[in-house]
Amino acid sequence: MPQIPLHYVDLRTFCYATEDEKRVEEALRTFLPDGDDDEPFEIERAESEGHYGDRILVLSARVEKADDVRHVLSRLADLESFDDVIDELNERVTENTELFLRLDKQAAFEGDVRLGDGITFRGKVEAYPAKKEQAVDNAREVLERLREQD
Repeated sequence: MPQIPLHYVDLRTFCYATEDEKRVEEALRTFLPDGDDDEPFEIERAESEGHYGDRILVLSARVEKADDVRHVLSRLADLESFDDVIDELNERVTENTELFLRLDKQAAFEGDVRLGDGITFRGKVEAYPAKKEQAVDNAREVLERLREQD
């Protein structure tokens, strides 16, 4: 894939009080590149509080380098419903040229890639002019190229 029409990809998940933080981080890392040498890819942590005062940890990562974005996209290509994602691009791309997917956190912990709940994928699609229609076309082009490589 020579050019990636995404400015960046944000991945985010929540770790609730009943969950093991290391396992939730491992699920998020299913989509992230390995990082440099001894340094794993950086995951930011922010603590929050639930409605009943329970602790919620927000784990997030922003992927900006082209090779790293390619890695994340290559993981998405493992989706069984990848063709459905391409067919649904008009609903998945916003007026702000952002592509949204919800990924299954439990499946990701097991190393699988499925649509579901738990991990939010948000990719900022390049579009000139910055219009939804152009963003949908660009997202379709990159995802179809990705599908052909598999």
